Amino acid sequence: MIQSSTKISEPGTSSTKFGPYGGQFVPETLMPALLELESAYYALQTDPAFQSELAHLLHTYVGRPTPLSLARRLSDHLGGARIYLKREDLAHSGAHKINNALGQALLARSMGKRRIIAETGA
Repeated sequence: MIQSSTKISEPGTSSTKFGPYGGQFVPETLMPALLELESAYYALQTDPAFQSELAHLLHTYVGRPTPLSLARRLSDHLGGARIYLKREDLAHSGAHKINNALGQALLARSMGKRRIIAETGA
């Protein structure tokens, strides 16, 4: 299971309009969709089948975990400290963005959504 150290309030428990980290400032017309998304997220966050499928896709499709490579010459040049490079370039798509995209796609699918609108983040 993928874990996070970030504490997130349970739905409907925040005592302020924008929550401890700014919360949501969106048009009211989007609130029903965001509440539906939030509810689905909390339901799947600890679902073993969801976590297993995500982990499987990250391993078989993305190539996670990507390897660490010892940068010998850089290590020698900088005084012998053992410096490793995390090889994100070896992930399918060559970037970390696929990690989030897969989670979002699985979440949308579980909600019965058949289309996703997204930006590239680039």
